[in-house]
Amino acid sequence: MQSERIGFVRRPLVLALVLASTLLGGCMTSTPIWDAHFGEAVRTTTQAQIIDPDAGEHNPSTSGVDAKAAVSAMTGYNKSFEAPPRTANEFIFGIGSGGQ
Repeated sequence: MQSERIGFVRRPLVLALVLASTLLGGCMTSTPIWDAHFGEAVRTTTQAQIIDPDAGEHNPSTSGVDAKAAVSAMTGYNKSFEAPPRTANEFIFGIGSGGQ
């Protein structure tokens, strides 16, 4: 009887606390803080990636791969996805005639 009475009192209390926290959460705003720092991470990361902004003017571009080698490499790369190489059957591992 006592545990039923505690549960009867506790249930509305928990419901009131959940409702109050939900309503008070809507009153709190942190958007002015976020707005003040908007874009800082992107600017910091961009600046960290720039070592020499004029690197393209200082160093001449290097020659690339000739067309025939590039086509051959891409053909081999594309064929590797069509039919992947067969591997040994892992279910037969350790079974069979041993050479002892």
